[in-house]
Amino acid sequence: MRRNKILLALVCIALSLSCVACQATQSPGPEPTNLSKTTAQNPVSTISTKTPILSPTSQNPPTTTSLPATTVTTEPPAISTPAPTSSPTCTVTTSEPVTPTATTKIPPSTTAPSTTPVSENMRVYFLDVGQADATLLKGPDFTILIDAGDYTNNDVVPYLKDLGVTKIDLLIGTHAHADHIGQFPQVIDNFEVGEVWLSGSEHTSRTFERAIDAILASDAAYYEPRAGEEFNFGSLEIYVLHPETLIGDPHEDCISIKAVYGEVAFVFTGDAEAPQEQEMIARGHELEAQILQLGHHGSSTSSCQPFLDAVNPEIAVYSAGEDNSYGHPHDETIDKILSMGIDLYGTDVHGSVIIETDGSSYTIDTDKEGDIRAPPVITTTTTTTTAVTLGGCEPGQININTASFEDLQKIIHIGPARAQEIINLRPFTSIHDLTRVDGIGPSRLEDIIEQGIACVGDDK
Repeated sequence: MRRNKILLALVCIALSLSCVACQATQSPGPEPTNLSKTTAQNPVSTISTKTPILSPTSQNPPTTTSLPATTVTTEPPAISTPAPTSSPTCTVTTSEPVTPTATTKIPPSTTAPSTTPVSENMRVYFLDVGQADATLLKGPDFTILIDAGDYTNNDVVPYLKDLGVTKIDLLIGTHAHADHIGQFPQVIDNFEVGEVWLSGSEHTSRTFERAIDAILASDAAYYEPRAGEEFNFGSLEIYVLHPETLIGDPHEDCISIKAVYGEVAFVFTGDAEAPQEQEMIARGHELEAQILQLGHHGSSTSSCQPFLDAVNPEIAVYSAGEDNSYGHPHDETIDKILSMGIDLYGTDVHGSVIIETDGSSYTIDTDKEGDIRAPPVITTTTTTTTAVTLGGCEPGQININTASFEDLQKIIHIGPARAQEIINLRPFTSIHDLTRVDGIGPSRLEDIIEQGIACVGDDK
């Protein structure tokens, strides 16, 4: 069997080179050709672009579609992106309604319970895997894993075995960053995986290459879902919310889904950020759900107010490592969630979070007791404001507009990543502008001001 797979791969590569040569005479830049992924049930190798597949299910998975090509670099990818130069907004513009087609099906515009019979309880485990993501959905006739932790750890497989997992019907990699697909190889090696979903967005890391190699070496089906598609895995209904098309950025191409079990719904957005949340709203998806997993580990770049209003959750859960260097979850996000009266749980505070539902109600259990409180409100005096505005530097202070990479790290809460981001975002007109930096919210800003060594002067 192994020899046949190797021969099959060589045939695919030869066909791929032939296809590239043919396309080179027809267009200025040939499209990259991909090695086709084939299941054991239908061992036919083809070189083709992705073809949408009509409502595949776990009982009838798609048989063939292309895996993304990889260009390898030595270092793993960064797992956090810099904050935008201003606070993220989610201004939704109206658009023409989407007309459903055979391969594009928009979920109903009204909230409705699943029509799929529910016989037993489903448990959703938001696993405590540090500064990473791994969420298990385990029901009477399905087992689905969304993301698989960080590449530096080996904690996902032990968790799954402890929970009695023997087979995974669907493995979803929301995007190609190492804190989401990091343990794909271990999961695929230890469990029978029926089907794998990736967005199709490529990455240049060793982690991504290893994930692709593991999929190719398995008998799992492979698929690239698109917004508007609907799927049934046993008694669970899945609506794909994002992406509609690929942009080429892992976060912008992040897979987002709504999972419905009876009358209880969950929304999972991976690391999708405010612009992607805006797209989900504008496309007219039914987003309302009782449980929301906060995007990007609770970052302020996600969970914009219109999206929170559209989902209107009763419970919000985020996955983050305790005392992580990114400051996740950000104070702005915590404040928004709690001010809306939403119950908030986080793996950094509560450990693994388990939600069990019979399809009409749900209960919540956690590994640890904890309390997530709203960030303190900053109060500043006239004297403080004068000291931190443009031209307010005194001897011994650090001018954030001119300080070196090393000197910036003398400021509280500023490590190498934030120091580089400060340099990239210059100039600043006020110390309060530091909230533009990823991970610096009202609480950390207050600490910086109280420390008293940061100032803003001329950027010359």
